[in-house]
Amino acid sequence: MEEESHSVGHYETSGEYINHHLTNLQVCRRDGHWVWNDCGSALFDMTTLNVDSLVISFLLGLFLMVLLRSVAKKATTGRPGKLQTAVEILVGIVDGSVRDAFHGKNKLIAPLALTIFAWVFLMNLMDLIPVDWLPWAAGHANVPYLKVVPTTDVNVTFAMSLSVFILVLFYSVKIKGIGGFLKELTFHPIAPPTKGVLIVTAPLIIAFNFVLEGVSLLSKPISLSLRLFGNMYAGELIFILIALIGVYQLPLHFGWAVFHILVITLQAYIFMMLTIVYLNQAHDTGH
Repeated sequence: MEEESHSVGHYETSGEYINHHLTNLQVCRRDGHWVWNDCGSALFDMTTLNVDSLVISFLLGLFLMVLLRSVAKKATTGRPGKLQTAVEILVGIVDGSVRDAFHGKNKLIAPLALTIFAWVFLMNLMDLIPVDWLPWAAGHANVPYLKVVPTTDVNVTFAMSLSVFILVLFYSVKIKGIGGFLKELTFHPIAPPTKGVLIVTAPLIIAFNFVLEGVSLLSKPISLSLRLFGNMYAGELIFILIALIGVYQLPLHFGWAVFHILVITLQAYIFMMLTIVYLNQAHDTGH
């Protein structure tokens, strides 16, 4: 039986408090009608939408677009302001990372990398807001659930990684051709024999290569998604556990928040770098 906690307000148990903070605001289609927060936990239910994740990630993306556009319009070659300086430093870091990791020619990669890093960073940054503030405000607006960190929702991280995966497939076929892409999947890592007695083993080797390379290819979006989700979900859970302490949480909250800034930045950077690496592999023709 769970112990009661006086630090969790109107929640009867610590478990109820944790469960509430880890529950998304959902809307889904049931019996021909849209219903709120009665969607169950069925996997791959395409009619269920995590409204809080969608709205918050959209608003952060919109904020990022407006911010960068504003900085670009006001940019000066003279003495730049603090915001312009910060953006220029960020652009320089991203540009350097792209130059180091991407060896093809594609004008999309650098803007894509900048967008991914900045957007994921902003979504991760929501984790630093005290866990009770926004859900408390939402509760007074009759919104029963509010999960404010989009990257703690595996649907968000998987959607982003799936978008990267689609780009990888697109450029693999565009740069190498369908034949070249299929050859990459079937003739590596073991080159099948093309003459002699051992040629009879070629179909088996090709099948083995295809399975091995297919698994490697499909693991990219999965690992990209789960790495970001797992780290951010664990960080959010620790903040929630610290909040259970009540008024004595402040030293622990501050200490974990300072450390978590590194996690937030590092996870955004890793997601960006892996995207660059995967797209570089898609552009690599072996020449």
